[in-house]
Amino acid sequence: MSEIVRFGVSLEKTLLEKFDKLIHNRKYTNRSEALRDLIRQELFKKEWMNDREVAGAVTFVYNHHIRELANRIMDVQHDNQKMIISTQHIHLDHENCLEIVAVRGKAKDVEKVADLLKSVKGVKYGTLSMTCIKEEGA
Repeated sequence: MSEIVRFGVSLEKTLLEKFDKLIHNRKYTNRSEALRDLIRQELFKKEWMNDREVAGAVTFVYNHHIRELANRIMDVQHDNQKMIISTQHIHLDHENCLEIVAVRGKAKDVEKVADLLKSVKGVKYGTLSMTCIKEEGA
């Protein structure tokens, strides 16, 4: 068995409470096991998908009233048009818009585009969902 190392983690109380609810709902017996699984999952994704062809969706919410924000988002999309298959723009309410950007390319390149879109100043929240297109060796 591998050597166990203990370390401390500092979290906001509300974040820890949410994490505890999550691990309870997923039937973990303790925080350590849940953290181990999260770490393994992230490391596995990086190793498994780093150089593979993927398809995915970048989903983000932003306030369309922020001056020039839509133009900055569009600039990122135009600069990366080889990987962007399609976009969908949805009006959520008077202020907020949801943008879904379908992407395809090498996983590391798709992640870079997602990071660029999510980090545009004014974007409130964003996620990337990826899946492999072909099985390894196919």
